[in-house]
Amino acid sequence: MQLPRSVVIGHGVLSEVGKVCKGLKLSGLAVVVTGPTTKYSAGKRVHQILSDEGYDVDMIEVKSTNDYDIEEVKILTQKTRARFMLGVGGGKSIDVAKFVSNELDIPFLSIPTAASHDGIASFLASIKQKGKSVSVPVHAPLGIVADTEVISSAPKRLMAAGCGDIISNYTAVKDWVLAAKLRNERYSEYAAALSDMTAKIIVDNSNSINPSFDESVRIVVKALVSSGVAMSIAGSSRPASGSEHKFSHSLDLICEKPALHGEQCGVGAIMMMYLHDGNWQSIRNSLRVIGAPTNAKELNIKEEDIIWALVHAHEIKPERYSVLGPGLTESAAENLAHETNVI
Repeated sequence: MQLPRSVVIGHGVLSEVGKVCKGLKLSGLAVVVTGPTTKYSAGKRVHQILSDEGYDVDMIEVKSTNDYDIEEVKILTQKTRARFMLGVGGGKSIDVAKFVSNELDIPFLSIPTAASHDGIASFLASIKQKGKSVSVPVHAPLGIVADTEVISSAPKRLMAAGCGDIISNYTAVKDWVLAAKLRNERYSEYAAALSDMTAKIIVDNSNSINPSFDESVRIVVKALVSSGVAMSIAGSSRPASGSEHKFSHSLDLICEKPALHGEQCGVGAIMMMYLHDGNWQSIRNSLRVIGAPTNAKELNIKEEDIIWALVHAHEIKPERYSVLGPGLTESAAENLAHETNVI
């Protein structure tokens, strides 16, 4: 079980990143991995803060999680003999830093600039291999520094997507319970309870979540961290990834321009909760209040692509049993999407 040793969340805490590194007894040269946009919102600041703390620092910009960007970061890290790495930015920067630091066996710190997904605290890195996104087990971050001031300045859509990702834990846990009963899959009550609780916190607070408010950002970030911890306890992504994620990944395969991961998972959770005979209306209403998409039109995805994704979703990670079972027929998929007002 790998858990972060230091988690700092709050307004203006980016300035404490150097002290966090010192507290974790990190020494030697640091590599900051950031993105084209996040370089200006946080990357350069982290570089300066670490320099002021006496660290030698190199910074590299990544635009993707493909082999080229990963190799560029790896080459720089090896060339400079860096001793630790910081992912400063959104999913791509954090995933690349997480993956490379694991390959080179050096510590990694997660510095998110948006609350868009639970990868900020998980032991999984989502990278591109042969044109497809795959989740690779890596070391969980040694520390997390989440500045709510920085995160609240990110596009509102990103935090709404993060809420969708968390709310979809409801159906992921239900799928896990089903797999434990029908396939005798290993199940952790502790991980499931924590994952369920994070989803409940977002649903219960949906009326008051506003990306412009520090307290709202704090609630969402804590939920994302808790979701990552639940996966670490389980030793897999099971507590936070089920049939709704299969649907999202299926959409990624067919759509030329998919929506955000958390947005797709949120819409997927509406439909999968319907299949579980649960309160899918509550999920839809919470997403709507938060400002996340609840249907194909709001996702900007064709209705026929929704149907295709539903029919083929069971083919994603087929070893992971879910409420989709051996798959939906086209007519069943169409009926499901209509019944839940997704199309």
